[in-house]
Amino acid sequence: MTDLLAPLQSLKQGNWFKLICGASFQHLPAVRNLTLAYTLAGADCVDVAADTAVIAAAEEALLVAQTLAGECQERGFAFTGNLPLLMVSLNDGEDPHFRKAEFNSQDCPSDCLKPCEKICPAQAILFNNTKDQLSGVIREKCYGCGRCLPICPYGIIYTKSYISSPGVMTPLMISKGIDAVEIHTQVGRLAEFQRLWATMRPWVDKLKLVAISCNDGEGLIDYLKAIYDLIVPRPQFLIWQTDGRSMSGDIGDGTTIATVRLGQKVLTANLPGYVQLAGGTNSYTVPKLQGMGLLNDFGCQDHNPTSKIAGVAYGSYARVLLSPILDQLENKEVVNTDSQGNSRLEKRPELLWEAVRLAHTLVSQIKSGRLR
Repeated sequence: MTDLLAPLQSLKQGNWFKLICGASFQHLPAVRNLTLAYTLAGADCVDVAADTAVIAAAEEALLVAQTLAGECQERGFAFTGNLPLLMVSLNDGEDPHFRKAEFNSQDCPSDCLKPCEKICPAQAILFNNTKDQLSGVIREKCYGCGRCLPICPYGIIYTKSYISSPGVMTPLMISKGIDAVEIHTQVGRLAEFQRLWATMRPWVDKLKLVAISCNDGEGLIDYLKAIYDLIVPRPQFLIWQTDGRSMSGDIGDGTTIATVRLGQKVLTANLPGYVQLAGGTNSYTVPKLQGMGLLNDFGCQDHNPTSKIAGVAYGSYARVLLSPILDQLENKEVVNTDSQGNSRLEKRPELLWEAVRLAHTLVSQIKSGRLR
């Protein structure tokens, strides 16, 4: 059994690291291999889409990680076999994290330079002339960042949003190992949030953690306080995720500024729970927080939730950081595959440990208190 106290202790100490695979990212090989690499690098939480196939892929990676704990330590990494919490994301209304880009490639002029294909960080747009593979958006790879929309010179790309609500699925997901749920909401959606929470209430006590993710907006603090009044029974651990600039961490260092400012704003509200950054986070985030005195000193056993950031979640930056490794794995013919024919990172040790090394450069920033 997983020692769930280990990742929760990281939250209490203020050095919590969360990997965001993506609320609508359903590319099973990537989810599996990202989960494996970041688990071995010391992640405390892995956030995946509320999809049973995606959850199964992540759980399989966690089981593989446990078998590699000894070798991981021999190679100088800190993973001891204590697995991260497994989290799924839900939304109470339209949200950019819960959408897919779409377009009809037959509408694209033949002389188009296809800037959408070049800008997509997930490599989810493909133009192919072969009959066995259609051109357009690869749905399971698209996680809704929206960067292709404004760059299309003909304006033919659009998005389709969806609601990922629990219904009868969530009790099933909990039985399959889900430890935590993240709810994406927006200022002004209190009634929608209340309806979602009502469906969760019968089983929320089975969770170790609930996270509330929200962007900035007029009346944000009053909205979060109203949410807190609604969430009964209280979750064992509560995180306020400040989504500064959604899905932008891989664009440049400056994207982290918005989430740091939002984190400061929520900290000053003294809400019960922990404040964790997301949205625009990258390798610059921890240095920025350290420079502003917003992180605990390394080695401190309990951080002050009213004055310090408890942790950082990384999405697009964490995924792009490992994309060279995952691309190599996907582009080579590998004989060691799972039952679905997906390449398994652990069967390519040279790629596995390079992926863990890269992941560790990010995880170790907040874990060690030292910049690497």
